[in-house]
Amino acid sequence: MGMGAGTKLSSIGSETNFRVRMTEHLPRTSDIKFRISHLNFYYGAVQALHDISLDIPQNQITALIGPSGCGKSTFLRTLNRMSETIRHTRVEGEILLDDEDIFSMDLVTLRRRVGMVFQKPNPFPKTIFDNVAYGLRVNGGLRGAALADAVEASLRRAALWDEVKDQLGKSALTLSGGQQQRLCIARALAVNPEVLLLDEPCSALDPIATAKIEDLMFTLKENCTVLIVTHSMQQAARVSTHTGFFLLGKLIEFNETDILFKKPLRKETEDYITGRFG
Repeated sequence: MGMGAGTKLSSIGSETNFRVRMTEHLPRTSDIKFRISHLNFYYGAVQALHDISLDIPQNQITALIGPSGCGKSTFLRTLNRMSETIRHTRVEGEILLDDEDIFSMDLVTLRRRVGMVFQKPNPFPKTIFDNVAYGLRVNGGLRGAALADAVEASLRRAALWDEVKDQLGKSALTLSGGQQQRLCIARALAVNPEVLLLDEPCSALDPIATAKIEDLMFTLKENCTVLIVTHSMQQAARVSTHTGFFLLGKLIEFNETDILFKKPLRKETEDYITGRFG
């Protein structure tokens, strides 16, 4: 897919790739934030991703779905080179962020531009204020009133300010699970990333906290490109403009969310979304 005119689909049980022309449903070249071409990823001798090619639209929410162990999270982690923290891994292919090769970028710069929030909230064992201020101090050198203003702005963007404004000096670990997750999002947003990667951010949350995170995503896409890995097809249908279906380390189908769920092009996609497996 992804190189302008079509969607690249990988055939299960075959290395044959083919293209389906559907330019009316895919982002224009000028609207692309990430362009991924022929991406392969290995854990030692085990290949986890097979020839992945797709374009991620700018200032939209893109969802990645598929059964456990299908490569969704591995793919997400390659986009800010988080996968490099794991020993004996190897990556092949090309990932362009605004047409710039991410593997040629300074790692600190890349991770400032591409933030990530994990499945389990991981606030630092510090105060609420210091959690959000951490990146601002390291990357921006902010102090005093400027730092306080930036922390407030990040907490507001994460829809958390009103709940914590009177307890900024308390430990972040005293917050509820949903609040901790929004705090982690605020921490990521503090350095104004262009892209936010969310790896199953609602899997451990109750429906009320999940709804707050989903509302937050709609607000964030005004200034940020959002990618979310989710096991919930209902969540993907609610929040995303485009959805990719992964299976056995391959991208089976990528399209506008409404089309993928209502008129999937591949039988594997239809079988998954109708509950025949997964």
